[in-house]
Amino acid sequence: MKKLLLLLLFSVLLGYLLLAQEESIPDVLTVIHSRKSVRSYTDQKVSRDQLTTLVKAGMAAPTAMNKQPWFFVVIDDKEMLSTLANKMMFGNMLNFASAAIVVCVDMRRVPDALPKFWVQDCSAASHNILLAAEGTGLGAVWIGVYPNKIAVRKVRKFLNLPRHYVPLNIISIGYPDGSERPKNKWDENRVIWNKND
Repeated sequence: MKKLLLLLLFSVLLGYLLLAQEESIPDVLTVIHSRKSVRSYTDQKVSRDQLTTLVKAGMAAPTAMNKQPWFFVVIDDKEMLSTLANKMMFGNMLNFASAAIVVCVDMRRVPDALPKFWVQDCSAASHNILLAAEGTGLGAVWIGVYPNKIAVRKVRKFLNLPRHYVPLNIISIGYPDGSERPKNKWDENRVIWNKND
């Protein structure tokens, strides 16, 4: 009888813990509508495990012909972040970020039949990273690099990347200081159903 009672108590406790864990993970639509461009961060450090989680989310994105042409450079060195901030026209937030992920294409992996689809592939990966950051309590913002040829050259040279790697963007990452808020961007005037009349 004692064993049965202990087993029942353990089952209830386990069920409660699993339910509490599920409730602490935001659903996907909440994450999408909560996402914002975060440029202001606290001093709290983002761990390499957290950064790996973000890159894994990026690699879960869809790609043309499943070629997965991306290549990621993860930067968590503060001196490198500051130097990179000074090289980018709109990169000042990197001075305060804990880390950054440079999303690149490896042109050797781009299919000849679809030479420009890599921008979509790497953009999908980038958006997954932004959503994963939001969903895990981090803040992030996309800093454009490609198609600005000067920015591409600066980033490629700074990271010592071979020519077949083209940086699409830099994603600045840190713990948000709470100053940025999500925007309601819904506008029914930008939607038609079925066809334009």
